[in-house]
Amino acid sequence: MGVANNRSIATSIANVLHQQGAELGFSYLPDSDGRDKMRQRVTKAVAQLDAKFIHSCDVSQDDDIEQFFSFVQQQWSKVDFLVHAIAYAPLDDLRCPTIETSRAGFLEAINISVYSLIAVANRVAKLMPDGGSIITLTYYGGEKVVGGYNMMGVCKAALDHSVRYLAHDLGQRQIRINSLSPGPLRTLASSAIANFSQMQKANAGVTPLKRPLTADDVGHLTAFMVSDRSAAISGELIHVDNAFHVLAGGCNPLD
Repeated sequence: MGVANNRSIATSIANVLHQQGAELGFSYLPDSDGRDKMRQRVTKAVAQLDAKFIHSCDVSQDDDIEQFFSFVQQQWSKVDFLVHAIAYAPLDDLRCPTIETSRAGFLEAINISVYSLIAVANRVAKLMPDGGSIITLTYYGGEKVVGGYNMMGVCKAALDHSVRYLAHDLGQRQIRINSLSPGPLRTLASSAIANFSQMQKANAGVTPLKRPLTADDVGHLTAFMVSDRSAAISGELIHVDNAFHVLAGGCNPLD
């Protein structure tokens, strides 16, 4: 859940999972004008992945979530994993200082970026009778202040801790849930963040591992985390950022 186009981190994750033999289905956000542009974008992005289905789901609507997973259940009697790669904030609220965030913008961002994970986890758990794995994507801006990340950092902080509480609730059903924290990667979503290019360039210049970070790095970690080889790992926030997160606060790329 969360493929937007062929540059999405979720698309790279899907590519790696497909290479590992996973059968995949995808959601897309329905267009308010009914023109179906998002479905077309997702279809193009996953064209080589033999998708079992591509079906609409607006995660801000409980009825949509229920209808989506009812459809999933018609395709598969059970699922092994779910990847949640969904985040959103109104552009004006994302780009302004956090202190100037509007109440409406804050609530919308928390609803879509955080509560959606709780809602889809609750529903997909019913399709995991033998256990399973849920993955969500976060960012270092939820742990420390990163200039320009603003209110989305507050959302990611809430997402990170939601994962821990969900790990507690889902553990008795042998369902694991973890968050992965990639370093800055250029996507359609990241273009909404002010100073993103500066953030990405500065990050690359200080990371202990002197190598380019790619979305495939996130895909390979995801493949491990949804497999039985990570059977004892749940409630974790795992960084895939060339070890940027080990640096002291003075190395914040926008300080």
